[in-house]
Amino acid sequence: MKKEEVQEIFLKILKEEEDVSAGVAAIRTLLSVIENYKVATVRELDLNLQLAVDAMKHCDQPVTAISSGCELFMRFITFAKLDVKSFEECEQIMLQRGHIFLNTLLEARGKVANIAAHAINDGYRILTHSRSRVVLQAMLEAAKANKRFKVFVTMSGPDNSGLLMQKQLEEAGIDVTLILDAAVGYIMEQVDLVLLGAEGVTENGGIINKIGTYSLGIAAHELKKPVFVLTESFKFSRIYPLNEMDLPKEFKYLSSVIKSGKDLSKEHPLVDYTPPVYITLLFTDLGILSPSAVSDELMKLYL
Repeated sequence: MKKEEVQEIFLKILKEEEDVSAGVAAIRTLLSVIENYKVATVRELDLNLQLAVDAMKHCDQPVTAISSGCELFMRFITFAKLDVKSFEECEQIMLQRGHIFLNTLLEARGKVANIAAHAINDGYRILTHSRSRVVLQAMLEAAKANKRFKVFVTMSGPDNSGLLMQKQLEEAGIDVTLILDAAVGYIMEQVDLVLLGAEGVTENGGIINKIGTYSLGIAAHELKKPVFVLTESFKFSRIYPLNEMDLPKEFKYLSSVIKSGKDLSKEHPLVDYTPPVYITLLFTDLGILSPSAVSDELMKLYL
């Protein structure tokens, strides 16, 4: 198996399916590796999967969800090693468990959106950052329930992903205004609720998300506005950053930037870390959690 072949599978999924997240695309790629690259031993299969994970991390895609999702996937399917004696049987069980894991992931976004939609009330003025698929779905669910609310969405540089969020909300008939990232502090006093997605959730209940999230969290905390994070549990990650500098560089920069040998201190990070003190609640497929409950849920996921 070649690294380029894995990257081609992964990038093809992302290109052909606009609504698929990098984490889900990564899991589907690992399943494809198990199905299509036949080996003779568990060790060879392990090596193939590790190679595939490493290849996907070097595709110039945000790696936070790829890292946590693949780690949980590997943990879930490899219990099969303890259950059977023949490799063929082991491989089949790993595939079955892999598909169960993927189906759980595919259902997770809908579960989160359905739970979070109940937190959106008539007349609310909501602020969101960048484009989160699960936040978008929650707002669409709330609109279907005939709730009327106003949304402010940040432009979200450097890729201006807020433009697509604005367009999709407008198409759904939701009242939305696009604002500059620098206007977060100005608009915050007008809002009732902040809804955020997450690329990753850290062990202490903080989140890794699009650059600018930390600043938004600070402004919301200062003005005592609730901050709800909508995220699937496969994004829970066993890392415990203490500050922005603690984030792994592969989370903050594209692989091409890291490989270029540039001085990373002069490069613009893609994500930042928002500590749990700035987060009110997390709406997940496991239920509504306080930031302090994340570590307990991580323990359950990895046991």
